[in-house]
Amino acid sequence: MLVDDKIYLGTSDRPEYLWLKLANRHGLITGATGTGKTVTLQVLAEGFSAAGVPVFCADIKGDLSGIAAAGEPKEALVKRANDIGLGDEYRFTSSPTVFWDLFGTQGHPIRTTISEMGPLLLSRMLELNDTQEGVLNIAFRLADEEGLLLLDLKDLRALLTDIGQRSKEVSLRYGNVATATIGAIQRALLVLEEQGGEHFFGERALEVEDLMRRDRDGRGFVSVLAADELMRAPRLYSTFLLWLLSELFEALPEAGDLDRPKLVFFFDEAHLLFDDAPKALVDKVEQVVKLVRSKGVGVYFVTQNPADIPEPVLAQLGNRVQHALRAYTPREQKAVKAAAESFRPNPAFDTEQAITALGTGEALVSVLEDKGIPSVVGRTMIRPPSGQLGPLSPEQRREIMGRSPVVGLYDAVLDRESAFEVLARRAEERQLDEQRMKADAPVRRSTRQTPAEAAINSFARSVANQLGRSLVRGLLGSLSRRR
Repeated sequence: MLVDDKIYLGTSDRPEYLWLKLANRHGLITGATGTGKTVTLQVLAEGFSAAGVPVFCADIKGDLSGIAAAGEPKEALVKRANDIGLGDEYRFTSSPTVFWDLFGTQGHPIRTTISEMGPLLLSRMLELNDTQEGVLNIAFRLADEEGLLLLDLKDLRALLTDIGQRSKEVSLRYGNVATATIGAIQRALLVLEEQGGEHFFGERALEVEDLMRRDRDGRGFVSVLAADELMRAPRLYSTFLLWLLSELFEALPEAGDLDRPKLVFFFDEAHLLFDDAPKALVDKVEQVVKLVRSKGVGVYFVTQNPADIPEPVLAQLGNRVQHALRAYTPREQKAVKAAAESFRPNPAFDTEQAITALGTGEALVSVLEDKGIPSVVGRTMIRPPSGQLGPLSPEQRREIMGRSPVVGLYDAVLDRESAFEVLARRAEERQLDEQRMKADAPVRRSTRQTPAEAAINSFARSVANQLGRSLVRGLLGSLSRRR
């Protein structure tokens, strides 16, 4: 029943498999709260890991951390394995796991820089309006042209303050920059800081290669992001995952057709990505999802209802697992009908009726088969996981972190010279110049530059402009790093 080129999901009237060679065609796991989505995610993550495919997933409730420990032969799990025909092939094993945490408490710190995040995603994170986003774009343009590194929040604050002091000059070059708008952005940065956002920005910045490791046995590491605390700031959570997805797209080379993905990325609570998202951002997400497939990355959205995903993105999700939905209201009934119509019908049962009658751990499954054609939907008993069901203890988590392949790489914060220090030095130099000018006031001096001064200033502008042109921003505005 277990085969090398497929992941066994469970049994309907036949074994249901996800083909590894089609796993980068993306997927969707949906269902109401408590119907088994997290267990299905764990089953898929374990299957990919065993097949040598690294996995990234967020642990919303803490339950998914158990994937790092072998499960126990509980009666219900063994019975489920026997009922679906898995029987003697069912094993209790752990998956190699790396824990990550934006706050650095339940996993290794995971960071990026302000420069690498880019203005589009940062505006989304800060919930800026169009005018404020325009000023933030000006700030990034100025930083790029003047060679100012924006590593953390204090760098961006310092730059915004500098722009406010140079507002006339900046407005002439790039358009109106109002002091009130800068103040609004500064307040949004304060809110982000209070949500814990300052932990996310800084160095050492995450290298995506560290999400794509394998152990000595060739199994893919499962990167688990602790997200229980992070979910208190849902916009930070969703924007972070979108940034990470865009980083994978920008960093990885074209892969062509592979026998299995390079990485599988699970986007849990995916509705948060699209809630109140402007059309321009949704269009960018659609484009990234469409193109990242060619980089060998499979993206699996996890949410309660397929209607949470915009239609252009939903159309790209070929592998689907639908747990039970409830239909108490007209809106819910319409959603159930739409979900049913997205499957290739099975003459053995009514798909729409089945969606509302599924039990916990049961799901409708349709996967891509030869030539990318969706399989006939099967009413499936999902297989039990091999890892522990439920969270690890804090002691278990610390022990696993202590032997992690990235231990020590990201734990210390680096703080090299960046915009904050450069702008502070400029302000000090301006203050000294003003003091010298006051002292020399009785002496009339020429305001014309000497030839040497003009040459130096021209050279400085040329270097800054060349640096600005050499910086490349990707599809979602994030800064491309040379790797």
